[in-house]
Parts: sequence; C-alpha cells; structure tokens
Amino acid sequence: MRKYSNELKPEEIVEIAGWIHEKRVHGKLVFLILRDREGFVQITVSKKDVDEETFKIAKKINKESVIKVIGKVRNEPRAPNGIEIVPNKIIVLNKAQAPLPMDPTEKVPANLDTRLDHRFMDLRRPKISSIFKIRSKILNFVRDFFHKRGFVEVHTPRIISTGSEGGTELFPVQYFEREAFLCQSPQLYKQILMASGLDKVFEIATYFRAEEHDTVWHLNEITAIDCEIAFIESHVDVMKLLEELVYSIIKNVNENAEKELKILGIDEIHVKSPFKKISYDKALEILKDLGLNIKYGEDLTTEAERKLYEYMKEEGYDLYFITDYPYIIRPFYTYIEGIESEKIDEIVEFLKENPFVKTRSFDLDYKGREISSGSQRIHKYEILIASLKVKGLRVESFKHYLEAFKYGMPPHGGFGLGIERLLMQLLNLKNIREAVLFPRDRNRLTP
Repeated sequence: MRKYSNELKPEEIVEIAGWIHEKRVHGKLVFLILRDREGFVQITVSKKDVDEETFKIAKKINKESVIKVIGKVRNEPRAPNGIEIVPNKIIVLNKAQAPLPMDPTEKVPANLDTRLDHRFMDLRRPKISSIFKIRSKILNFVRDFFHKRGFVEVHTPRIISTGSEGGTELFPVQYFEREAFLCQSPQLYKQILMASGLDKVFEIATYFRAEEHDTVWHLNEITAIDCEIAFIESHVDVMKLLEELVYSIIKNVNENAEKELKILGIDEIHVKSPFKKISYDKALEILKDLGLNIKYGEDLTTEAERKLYEYMKEEGYDLYFITDYPYIIRPFYTYIEGIESEKIDEIVEFLKENPFVKTRSFDLDYKGREISSGSQRIHKYEILIASLKVKGLRVESFKHYLEAFKYGMPPHGGFGLGIERLLMQLLNLKNIREAVLFPRDRNRLTP
C-alpha cells in the first residue's frame, strides 16, 4: 500500500507518490524531493544503482510532475526527516507543463490574486495547506464538542423566501416561476426548532451576504458555527457555552495541530480564561478616554475595535465580550429588557420612545475583530410582532416563522461563530480570503 512521507521507516521497501518539489542533478546523481500531503522525502537516484530508464526519467522529469516511487528507505542525516529512498522504480503518473503559473517552493513570491487564481498550485505550499488541515481539525472537534453535550446537528435551507434578518443584503435567485434568495443566516430556522422539542441544535452553516465590501475582513460567502439552545435563563448561559467552545477549540489546536502551527511559524496560541466581559456603555467610556468618541447607539467602527483591543491587550486579553447593546443596533429578534405590556400597540410605542433600551445581546471580539455575535431571543409572539413593525419589516413576510411562537415557544438563545474570522485571528492571517479554499467576494467568482 502507498505510504505517506511521515510513515517511512529505514530498511523497509515502500511505495510512495506525490509531486516533484525540487530537483538537483549532479552528474551521475539526481536528487528528487518528493512532496505529498504530509511532507517531503528525498529520492536519491544514482546511475550505478538503477537501470538506464529510471535514471533517464529522474534526470528529465519536470518539477511538479506527479510520480510514484517504489524503493528502499535508508538513513541519510542530510536529507529531509533524516531518511531517503533509493528507488527500484520511478513511474511518471503525469508530467507538469513548464513554466509553472506560480512557484510552490516560495522562492518566487506571488501576490494574493495570483495565488487565488491558481489556488490548486497555491495549496501545494505547506503553509497554505496547513491552514486547511487546522480548519478540518477544528470542525471535527466542534462536532464532537456539541455531540458530547447532547446537541443535535441540523441542516437548514440555503434557499429562502425572505430575509433572515431583514434588510436588503440578499442575493436573489430565480426559483422556478418566482423570486427567492440565498440564505443570510439559519437564524429563523434555528428559532423555529426551539419550538419543536429539539431544544439544543447546531449547524455548520453557509451564509450569503450581498454586502459591497472590499476589505481584508469581509466575504460574500461565509461559513459559521451556529448554535441555539432552549430553556435558558438569559444570554449569560449562551455566552458561557460560546466561551467554553472557543477556549476548547484553541486548546485542541495547540494539542493536535503542533506540526501545522510550526509550519505557520506559531509556537503556541495563547488564551486567557475567563474571557473579559464589558458592557457596550463601558466600551464607549473606554474609547472616550482613549480619545475616540462613538455616538451612543452606533456600532463600533474598525478604528474603535482596534483601540479597544489595545486597551484589552494591556490587561492580557485577546478574547473579550461586549454585552448589553442598545435595541436600535440589534436584530429584531433580540431579547429586550423592560417590556411589561402584552399589547402589541403599547410595545410598539415603548420601543419607539426607547430606541436605546438595553438588550440581552453580545459580541465576542478576538484581537480587535468581532468573530461571533449572539443573544437571548424574544420568545413572546406579541413582542416579536412589535419589534418587526418598529424595525420596518413586513410581518406577512415572516408568517411561518411567527407561527412557531403562537403555540409554546420556550426562552432560548444562540450565537453564530464565523469560521473564517476565527481562523484569520487564530493564525494571524493578513486577509480573510486566505482562510477559504475558493473565496467569494464582490470581485471574485472564479475559480
């Protein structure tokens, strides 16, 4: 059976396959560095040890061609991993054309657009493939984390009839004879499920956001870990679960992705627990002391997030919660403090008169960037109707969602944790597109 480069032992006869990463010819000696998914191994081809055809293949084959090698492993301290293979046979599975569109050895640098245009070649670089090996390990761990805590994995629709959170940031699609949209978020479906008896659910979800951003932090196709739990006391229960998840993810990466972290030049990812928690009001006070005035009721700007992180970093925190946002800047389904009436008209009047009333909501920031947002949700039908009206959304468009709140909806809450955003901050990536195999933004629809 074929083996990977990290499975080889001296004196055994093996079959290995991969790409020619480097080639050096020294007269009657050819050194091939073969690269596979797990690393590198040297193939030492001596004219006196192999037949004429094998030596000829080794001497002429292009870099990045795909080969299979059958041979004996022996110790060689000067070779990668301290071993080499002396081949009995080299089989060319596919020749690479020359010149290459980019250099996988990284001797010739390439800009991000060139790399993304030739992503298959970019992924041959160990630094790049390491990102996605870590991503895979994180998602595998996340599923295990939730299953151990009694959660049910679900998959909600990606094609919907109306916006998940209102607004116009939707991609329309032609759905037979009518218009539909790509899903912004599984939010409404997660909440509906809280009325079904499936009281703890999670999903590895794909979002589509028609936002015309062109930054290092935004994508139009996003992947996230979404979670919803019922029978909570408040948003604090949700924050505890999110903190445990993120802390456990970082711990797991440190323990199980040492090889990939080393390739990326990271010794260890540090995390301080418990995470710092400050209110929205306190965040604005801190920023004011730092010379940045944010108008009350506005979201934090990129500059504000950066300055707040500088303050948090001084206290030793890379991860911190910002809580209790005012209603005016949170989605319509966010739990609102202080509502006592059960009459829709009175609730509408209250919200119009008190747009800055506190909500049971939070963001989780990591090194000055929001990676997660969540809240306790409104679970009473009348309050939801009023909130939809105040936010200027058509109640009729949410008919099926609202029905779940008429017949016994428990208190519930949840969060969405952006996988690409988490990876970007976790691995100190400069651009969020580096955390996606084939990113989609306002300018990129291929490959």
